[in-house]
Amino acid sequence: MDQQDNEMQKSNNNDVGQLSFERAIDELESIVKRLEEGKVPLEESVAIYERGEALKRRCEDLLRQAEARVEKITLDAAGKPTGTEPLDVE
Repeated sequence: MDQQDNEMQKSNNNDVGQLSFERAIDELESIVKRLEEGKVPLEESVAIYERGEALKRRCEDLLRQAEARVEKITLDAAGKPTGTEPLDVE
């Protein structure tokens, strides 16, 4: 891969930060399928693997953000709602 290819790949990976979770996961699944088929030339395999890593990080970040926003309703002994707390608090 030459310098121009490296710069193009970085540019392609930078747009990952703008993708929705659904778009990123769809593209990641497509990359996995292509790599599993084994019909991709080596240099292209490396490039799409790197993009796959960026997509994986994007999905993980979006999931962490969603988890941070999810709350559960707390109830008192009588079953009445008393407020909310983060989902992961026991």
